Amino acid sequence: MRITRKAVGTAAATASVALVLSACGGGGGTAEPGSGEELDTEAQATISMAWWGDDTRAALYEEAIDLFEEANPNITVQTQFQSWDDYWAARATEAAGGALPDVIQMDLSYLRQYGGTGQLLDLNEQIDVNLDTGGFDEALLEAGSIEGAQYGIPTSTNTLALFYNADLLDELGIEPPAEGYTWDDYDAWLKEASKAGAGKDPVIYGSADYSGTFWFFLQWLIQQGVEPFTADGQLGFDESHMTEWLERAQPLRDEGVLYPIAKTKQIEPLGGFTVSEAASEASWDNFLAGYVAETEQNIQMMPMPSGDGGPQQFWKPSMLLSASSKTEQPAAAAALIDFLVNDPEVGRIFGTSKGVPAIAAQRDAMDVEPGSIDEQVVAYEESVADAVTEPAPVPVEGFGAVEAEYKRLSEELQYGNIDVEQFVSDWFAFASSNVG
Repeated sequence: MRITRKAVGTAAATASVALVLSACGGGGGTAEPGSGEELDTEAQATISMAWWGDDTRAALYEEAIDLFEEANPNITVQTQFQSWDDYWAARATEAAGGALPDVIQMDLSYLRQYGGTGQLLDLNEQIDVNLDTGGFDEALLEAGSIEGAQYGIPTSTNTLALFYNADLLDELGIEPPAEGYTWDDYDAWLKEASKAGAGKDPVIYGSADYSGTFWFFLQWLIQQGVEPFTADGQLGFDESHMTEWLERAQPLRDEGVLYPIAKTKQIEPLGGFTVSEAASEASWDNFLAGYVAETEQNIQMMPMPSGDGGPQQFWKPSMLLSASSKTEQPAAAAALIDFLVNDPEVGRIFGTSKGVPAIAAQRDAMDVEPGSIDEQVVAYEESVADAVTEPAPVPVEGFGAVEAEYKRLSEELQYGNIDVEQFVSDWFAFASSNVG
């Protein structure tokens, strides 16, 4: 655990303490919009805030919070931060004792685990009182909502993209997929790229096995008109959906179009795309900087393949800000969240280090160099804004475990140790005891 100079006292974090989240904690239904009390600017208040990250992120947060305290001299913010794993261990300990920090950096994967069990404040009561959400894309804001309760406010965005290595495509003599391409078009393009790269040394493949990434499956489900998760936190798809998704890539596996799993394991944590032995790879748009740094080549982005209704992509909040349902200072907590997501100077401070700022005023305030990675990511998100028509699926409780099991089974499928039928059977058996 890292305690910053603002922190007072100590915060215990023990990874071995089980997370006990009781539905009796503070939730109590959906708050009436704007029902909270306005911040008393004369009353002294002390609130706490925690985030995950490193020393660099801590320095940026401290700079932003200093500005908040200057603008709100009656509020003192005590801060702490940890690495990703230590952060959630610490929150688990606090949640078990009903003592979460007043303001919490939240990840979408944990929103239902904490929000759906009464641990987080429904921020609806603070909206239009101490918290302005007027500048948010509605689909993005909805990503922080469960059954009408606003448990998180997105700070920044990313969305899925198909990355391709333009230098490598020039070498292979092929063009990137055409605008408006479908999943079938992409499969055909992968075969074309793999055929063109078969005689190269090293061999160039079309892509890694895209069907092995759980988030891509969720993206495809949305394009089929299937909500991945239900409002009460259960799976919204069945065995037939997963079977169809996995079987669509089986011919690619059979024909050797996809980057071999054995080679992937040899070069981990890199992948076929990052060692310039695969022509394309789907991922989140904020991966661009890493891809460019690893390949030192011309990496470009385009929208994901389309379903029948078009790309139908979604904004995934890079991270959200939430407040504890137990906070004794809900107005001050909401005011801090408001400042961090809306103040233009905060946008300048963080840039795209947490993703592209969710609010236009913060994006406009960034010091973006022409031709920079930041400029490319911002330009990509602007270019696909019309295709981002769906809210991000709010993960179920146990999401991390079922995502990891999906990845493990995908590797077994790629090795040929199991077939699609066994993959699906094993995954649903695992999910039945880990979801909810």
